[in-house]
Amino acid sequence: IIYLFSSRVSTKLKETFIINENNGEIRLQRNLDYEEIDSYEIPVEARDKGSPPLSGHCKVVLEVLDVND
Repeated sequence: IIYLFSSRVSTKLKETFIINENNGEIRLQRNLDYEEIDSYEIPVEARDKGSPPLSGHCKVVLEVLDVND
């Protein structure tokens, strides 16, 4: 199974997060700012290597905490 961002994911979201296609782990590529955006919805797809490939979809919801307050 490989994991990837859905084709609906914006370029800005791809610049903020990266997904490990082997295990689905999502990591940051830059710092987050609560004042800029306080939550993210990231559509993710899991696809097998069959012929034809089958896939499943989900949405990862990430809430940013403002630790300075």
